[in-house]
Amino acid sequence: MNYLSATGVATLGAGLIAITYGLARFVFGLFLPVIRDDMTMSSTVAGLIGSLPFLSFIVAILLAPRYTRLLGVRYAAFGAAGLALFGLSTIASAPGPMTLALGVLVCGISTGLSTPVMAGVVHLCVRPEVRGRVNATINSGTSLGIALAMPAVLLLAGQWRLAYAGFALLAVAAVIATLLYLPGRVSSSNPSSSHSQDEDRPGRKMARLCGLAAAMGLVSSVVWVFAPDAAIKQGGMQSSQTAWMWLAVGVAGLLGGFAGDLIDRYGSAVTHASALAALSGAVGLLAIAPGSISLALLSVAVFGASYMILSSFYLVQGTRLLPGKPTYGAVLPFLAVAGGQVAGSALAGIAIDSSGYQAAFSLYALLGILVTGLSVPVARLTGPAY
Repeated sequence: MNYLSATGVATLGAGLIAITYGLARFVFGLFLPVIRDDMTMSSTVAGLIGSLPFLSFIVAILLAPRYTRLLGVRYAAFGAAGLALFGLSTIASAPGPMTLALGVLVCGISTGLSTPVMAGVVHLCVRPEVRGRVNATINSGTSLGIALAMPAVLLLAGQWRLAYAGFALLAVAAVIATLLYLPGRVSSSNPSSSHSQDEDRPGRKMARLCGLAAAMGLVSSVVWVFAPDAAIKQGGMQSSQTAWMWLAVGVAGLLGGFAGDLIDRYGSAVTHASALAALSGAVGLLAIAPGSISLALLSVAVFGASYMILSSFYLVQGTRLLPGKPTYGAVLPFLAVAGGQVAGSALAGIAIDSSGYQAAFSLYALLGILVTGLSVPVARLTGPAY
């Protein structure tokens, strides 16, 4: 078999993640205000539907290692891209909330499968010394997908169905690319795999890592689901202005590709605490001035960069803790992030209905600051920083 180059793996992986994460999962919040108006949904119903991709993500990512092992990375990735295509198409044609919920649910499944698959590709095709950088670059593909949604909102305005149909066409390209360029199987062992002492006793460190990931998922969920909604309904912005917000999230989120290098240079505790503090501050800034486009752009840019650095942090540290089982190393912390987001998005909808956007965002920001203070000694013990 001809191995892909590290650059080829990073490029194809980032493209797949852009579809399954950026477009199929996180962009939903950008279109939620228009979808809510068309389908007359309450904040509670919107929050419940917004939690579905996180919930289905949990189920899918639990099954992903076995799924990848049985099919090999080529057909596993093909399945993930195909599910994204189905989910996006279903959303585009949804006549009501129930069908919309189905599409959102399937999109979450595609997301849950794609990260473990690409972790397997990296383990198979990339030299150990650059795997952290390649994994972080692939993970930053989420930001690329989010940035792609911006011109769709500006050009199509309230035509969210047409936008999702366009996203489905991009998913077709991802389906074809996985068949053409990915290797067929992930080998059960890799003689070039690095081995660290952390692989022998990873349980406690992985548990700490997952605890941090769950807390970050909860704090971040209010922005992913309700930031555009808050900007429009409380801040009085137009839908076109929220598109610029999501472009800022996407472009700034590309900084997540440097997470592996940041861990190597500054250590796990400093990297994690700095990024989580920045994310919490960004949530709080949205609560303070939801109607200021300049502050909103600053807030979501900081949020995008810090979120992608944190998610890449969990991916890199997880795969380093389990270097011989890369799919499991990716699964566990991402599962924890999704668990936090399931709870966080549903609770955010309830909080907004009962207390309003400002109170809900302020609460989540304060929680994030609290977790930041507690996380410093914990993050230091989550794994190697080499």
